[in-house]
Amino acid sequence: MTLFHFANCIALAYAPYFMAYKCSGLAEYGVLSKCFQAGAMYFATQLCKMLLLATFFPATDLSGLGRMETVTELLKNTVDVADLIGLHVVMTKFAGKGETKFLVAGLGWASAEFLMTVIVQLWYGAKSVEFDWKYLQMSFDSNINLVHHITTATLVWLWSRHDLRRTHLPVVMLLLVVGCYRPVITELFNSVLGLGAWSILAMKASGAISIALLAMHIYYTLTQGLNSY
Repeated sequence: MTLFHFANCIALAYAPYFMAYKCSGLAEYGVLSKCFQAGAMYFATQLCKMLLLATFFPATDLSGLGRMETVTELLKNTVDVADLIGLHVVMTKFAGKGETKFLVAGLGWASAEFLMTVIVQLWYGAKSVEFDWKYLQMSFDSNINLVHHITTATLVWLWSRHDLRRTHLPVVMLLLVVGCYRPVITELFNSVLGLGAWSILAMKASGAISIALLAMHIYYTLTQGLNSY
């Protein structure tokens, strides 16, 4: 039963990554090595972030955020700007050419995060108990993170475009800021509303999908403008 539960959690968490690689057409371009390079950049970026956090910010407890704790967490999440820089470096140096580079960067980034933060917890958690909902929730959360990282890579790619409409630039920058401060925003909603685990998951999913739809609309508008020439 424990192995069956572990296998279900792994399949639920990993299947969208495999489907995104196969169904997006990336497999036809043979960019698997570039996805690994994006994953390596993720590990390097997280190391730099951990060094910055350990040097400049003390550890705080997110439960029951007060005013000072909220400010501290906002400052700590500012370090997540390094993720945007890392994704930009991946798309300019490693991901190759073409409009699919944000898919390579986002998928490689999300896959590295999955290996670093999820699979180990599932191995030591889901395999050692008969059943616990939190491991299924963790698997769903990894799927949400996949959408979030691909969307963030898309927004970084749009921000770097010189032909992006001026009216879209503030929207892109706002969405990038919201993505950076997503953990604090989620925790603030949780503190105010007292949400349960599934409600928090639904809120994360709705937020990720909403931002993804906005990014898709801006991307579609830009590519339609390019195709009209």
